[in-house]
Amino acid sequence: MLLERVAAGRAPNNQDGGAWEKKMNLKYFIERFSRNREVFTGLFVGVSLEQARWRPAPDKWSMLEVINHLYDEEREDFRQRIQLVLADPTRPWPPIDPRNWVVSRAYNESELNPSLTNFLSEREASLSWLRELSQPNWQTSNTGPNGTLTAGDLLASWLAHDFLHIRQLARLHWQYVGAIADPYQTEYGGPWKES
Repeated sequence: MLLERVAAGRAPNNQDGGAWEKKMNLKYFIERFSRNREVFTGLFVGVSLEQARWRPAPDKWSMLEVINHLYDEEREDFRQRIQLVLADPTRPWPPIDPRNWVVSRAYNESELNPSLTNFLSEREASLSWLRELSQPNWQTSNTGPNGTLTAGDLLASWLAHDFLHIRQLARLHWQYVGAIADPYQTEYGGPWKES
């Protein structure tokens, strides 16, 4: 717990009995978002369109659906909502529908290279915007359908969202190996488990 707080830029405030200050280590988040851009790129290097469109089950997402979801979330959810809450916390947020966008925006019919390029371009725009922030108030909040969220909650959730989809993409690679190796087995390499 202590290491997590230090990594997040929080330090004990001895003046009020050891309470933690509500500071955000923006530099850490910018660095991780930048590195994750490289991770996402690496997860798609050498991936064919066939693999990108492959789903492990009809109700599961493909790699192509994941990268298009990330693109839309980058521009229509996290960055936009942080911008809105910092600029005018009382302004309602535009509605989003990420689960239905997968079908309504036909993610799996997209081409792979433009999809990846779109996401990476939006990530670069996000990084530029984050680097330009000057002492934002991360405690500023907006109350909407998801309850009350601070700008800090949104930034932390955005990075957590990255890691959820990095894990998802890694699992899709693992599942694809099992599918194309048939009749050969992958069990000797180990099962997919939560650590």
